[in-house]
Amino acid sequence: MEFQQMRYVVAVAEERSFTRAADRCLVVQSALSHQIKALERELGVRLFARTSRRVEITAAGEAFLARARESLDAAERAVSEAAEADGQIRGSLTIGVIPTVTAIDIPAALGHFHRTHPAVRIKLRGGGSDEFVTAISEGRMDVAVLGLPDSAPPKGVNARVLARERLVAVVSAEHPLARRRRLRLEDLADEAFVDFPEGTPGRLPSDLAFQAAGIHREVAFEAMSADLILDLVRQGLVIALLSPAVISPSSMGLRTIPVTDGPTRIEYLAWSSFNPTPAARAFLESLPIPQSGDDK
Repeated sequence: MEFQQMRYVVAVAEERSFTRAADRCLVVQSALSHQIKALERELGVRLFARTSRRVEITAAGEAFLARARESLDAAERAVSEAAEADGQIRGSLTIGVIPTVTAIDIPAALGHFHRTHPAVRIKLRGGGSDEFVTAISEGRMDVAVLGLPDSAPPKGVNARVLARERLVAVVSAEHPLARRRRLRLEDLADEAFVDFPEGTPGRLPSDLAFQAAGIHREVAFEAMSADLILDLVRQGLVIALLSPAVISPSSMGLRTIPVTDGPTRIEYLAWSSFNPTPAARAFLESLPIPQSGDDK
């Protein structure tokens, strides 16, 4: 069995298409199909059920896929560590970033890292804090920026506090509250909100704050994009509670107002607690963040 065959299986499983998998692996589709059929004959099982229009991984394929990923990761890790011993940093670096990251200039950090370690393949993923913690724990992600309530620190990973902040109310410039200098949660009881989807870490700080205050809150709109949230507020449809760093001072049509008993959020940098890769260690060392203090 060849590592290339395992790479092809992983590509087909993730792309759900032989054509897209071949494009991703930079081979012609016939060659990729031939290699997977040869592997199926060697194993004596079907890895994929396929028709001319549809590809689905079988139960045997799912079992093989998990071990194939482990083998490929181990092989890449071996190459990376051999290169590190020779003074080089190679391999891949997968980074997760929440929509409201504010404590790190991600493009600048990645640019600096790429110039310093050009042989590392960088992958950037968007999503939510919970899925990032799971991905890091399972070895599918190296580093992530998380946003969590102060009462719910990340578990099962190494983490360092990047910033603590109190969320502010964001309203349109024409909103009746726009001229207020300070608010309390009870002042927002009759407002309609836009927020991140229910159950996500991005929304949890606000939900917990209103629950603790015994105040009902109507979330009329849900969105994963901070830009979409701000646009909905700008149109006067809803208000929001967001990190003050998300709103640019030059943002047209918006006003931010401190909320004295408002929700607080902590931004974390998280990485594997079990033997991080050479690329991950190099990336962490490249960030201008103190190495002590709130590590967990």
